Amino acid sequence: MVDFALDGETKKMSATFYRGETVNFYPQDSSFDRDDAVVTYLAKGLMPPEPMIGPDTVTVAFGSCFAAHMSNHLSNLGFNVPTKGEARAYISTMGDGIVNTYAIRQQFEWAWQGRVPEVPLWHGYDGKEFGYDEEVREQTRRIFDSAEVFILTLGLSEIWYDEPTGEVFWRAVPTNRIDPSRHKFRNTSVGENVANLEAIYSLIRQHQPDATIVFSLSPVGLTATFRGIPGIVANSVSKATLRAALDEFTRHHAGDRNLFYFPSYEVVTTCFERPFIDDRKHPHWTAVDFNLTLFERYFCQTGMTDADLLTAWRAARAEDRRLAQMTSVEAQAAFQRQSDERSEEMRRLHAEAKAVAEQKRVELMQQREAERQARLDAHKERLEARRRSAGTAG
Repeated sequence: MVDFALDGETKKMSATFYRGETVNFYPQDSSFDRDDAVVTYLAKGLMPPEPMIGPDTVTVAFGSCFAAHMSNHLSNLGFNVPTKGEARAYISTMGDGIVNTYAIRQQFEWAWQGRVPEVPLWHGYDGKEFGYDEEVREQTRRIFDSAEVFILTLGLSEIWYDEPTGEVFWRAVPTNRIDPSRHKFRNTSVGENVANLEAIYSLIRQHQPDATIVFSLSPVGLTATFRGIPGIVANSVSKATLRAALDEFTRHHAGDRNLFYFPSYEVVTTCFERPFIDDRKHPHWTAVDFNLTLFERYFCQTGMTDADLLTAWRAARAEDRRLAQMTSVEAQAAFQRQSDERSEEMRRLHAEAKAVAEQKRVELMQQREAERQARLDAHKERLEARRRSAGTAG
């Protein structure tokens, strides 16, 4: 046996096998009580050396839920998130519903390569067909062309697809569009997802070579599986498939200093005693907020410090312990109260932003009118000068 240090304590382990030069131990319960818990068990080796997202940095986030939360968070900070303003682009209207790697890849190929699927694949939450409107494509291309940071969150590996073309739907097939003879279901492989990630990466690097790219995995589980196995088993396979694909992909591009994996999935599923609300799929706001705080500390130029992050971590852990003591009904009620408060805050911020935008519009119109009037006055003065000059000459 040999001694080793874990969280400041000396422990023993077998000396039979070589452990390598780098050893990072899995945390114990007590590990999360340490001041260096976040840095050691969540951030080490994953985060940029300095934050790169400032108020004017154009940041595009879409995919699954974490990207939507991040869009809202950055927008609330007053940062530049075009998907919060470009209402017609599908990456705005369906920013948290483009959940598989095929669907994310389709948006990039459509915007930058003009590649249009052969059959209708894209439907909204209500099952309404979105179509392949050229104006929307151009809007999406403009957003991508302006982006300095891409935040892309993967959601699930299960897909519905059109068998004759092999093309993949965003989500499931609407009931009124299902054709069992051609619409099929399957679980994608790690290799397929790696190939899609490579295609996405290649397109971004071709069009935006210096952009920062952040991939993450949503902790939100499957509502249902169409496989003949229990949903919790299928969900485990789905997340493992995507997580393995992300790891293989990021290891292959380890030399790219502008490519990151953010551990939103691990934060929720590993760090909290009661991470999910009563549907056992969606995280409590405690877990969501800490994820956003962790991202802000390392990626955003807001002046957040390690001390601020530690305070947020301790507050989140305390709230999590409080939730863990509640009944399911009590915890769900707490979640609903927080959701209502957030909705009200979002409405307030939206109204403020709308008022500011209207004020800017009015000021711009007034400025243009003043400039127009100045040009008109100058023209009149020139005409009058010519008349006076002509009169003098006569």
